[in-house]
Amino acid sequence: MSELTEIFSSRRCVMSPLPQCPWANEMVLNPGVIRAPDTGRLHMLFRATGSGRESGEPPTSDWGYPIFLGYAFSDDDGETWQVDAERPAMCPALATEPKQLMTTDAWGRRTPNFANGCIEDPRLFWFEGECHLIVACRVFAPGAYWMRDDPMQCAPAWASDPGHGLGRGLTENVTVNLIYRVDLGELEARKYDRAFAYVTHLTDPAYGENRDVLLFPRRLEIDRRPRVVCLHRPWEASHYVGGASVTKPSIWYSVADSIGELATDAASHYLLAKPTFDWESNRIGGSAPPIEIEPGRWLISYHGKQDARVGYTQSVMVVEEGGREPLTLRHRCPERLLTPTEDWEQPGKFTTPCLFVTALLAEATGPWRVFYGASDERIGIAECAPGRLLDKVRRYDATGRRLSAADGVSSGMQKRRMSAATPVI
Repeated sequence: MSELTEIFSSRRCVMSPLPQCPWANEMVLNPGVIRAPDTGRLHMLFRATGSGRESGEPPTSDWGYPIFLGYAFSDDDGETWQVDAERPAMCPALATEPKQLMTTDAWGRRTPNFANGCIEDPRLFWFEGECHLIVACRVFAPGAYWMRDDPMQCAPAWASDPGHGLGRGLTENVTVNLIYRVDLGELEARKYDRAFAYVTHLTDPAYGENRDVLLFPRRLEIDRRPRVVCLHRPWEASHYVGGASVTKPSIWYSVADSIGELATDAASHYLLAKPTFDWESNRIGGSAPPIEIEPGRWLISYHGKQDARVGYTQSVMVVEEGGREPLTLRHRCPERLLTPTEDWEQPGKFTTPCLFVTALLAEATGPWRVFYGASDERIGIAECAPGRLLDKVRRYDATGRRLSAADGVSSGMQKRRMSAATPVI
């Protein structure tokens, strides 16, 4: 048995496209998963795309292949899932006129409805005792992106003209990340119109494309006061201090006094990690929400893309709060820990290999569960041995260099704490 097999095991496909479901008959992928503390039920929101017809024939509308969120639940720890195939949990409005594209956030600020065109890549997590959801959105549907990678392919003609005055988010149809509060009771009852309360957008569309936004589940002590911190992956880093020399999409983090300030000039931005190894030479970005493995130390799962042939694979790093910088990178695994190996994980419509983690259920007993999109068409689950995973990543320093025996002796007490740590959830 290989070391990676000992860390990750029992990989299985738990959801595929739903043939008779017009909004999910092409792709289902990238799930967000959370456990209800009162019932133990696992709730899943998943990204879905359909042709708009039960037959699966191409759509006739210009709004082809909008992206929805579907809902499913499991009462047996993820072995089986009950899917609501009748309707999506979240739907893009697909409005086409400028006056229809505005909405209001939790502070009463008017803003474009960035969820108008598509709602992607849900991440479910707890923040200060409440369930929240982060999604990547566009004002206009991206269309059949696996055929033609053009974010504006379904946008109305007027959207490309900066004269509309609604900003770069519309002109270039960039990805903007939104946060919602989630009422799990209403979600379970399938009262979707009451389950989600829009809070605000977390990234600034004026700064261009941004994805893989992950909020830390509690405030971190920074500059002697508790601050809100989130990871993000801007396509253009030149907007941030020190970003002019960062030429490839990298993992940054933003710090602010409140969620409402994260996409404003009140937030500060810091570089956490750049692509370093061959398998991440195109880009890196955060995967599942951070997990506190011991007080002040966080496990961050992340993905790297090498190129269209090797595609997206997964690894982990460990960061620490409370140092000279708001976050300090302590350990970084230089190896790909999860790669597409099963037949159902291989490329199909989306020809680039892609194993994309969006949820990591880390619990005090038993194996952890990793949830991921497989080749943008299916949903997979793998079991993870947390002790072996933490032992693996702590062998390396912040650059991915293997630590020496002397390093191991000097930090032995800390390593024992990590291997025995119960995640702070």
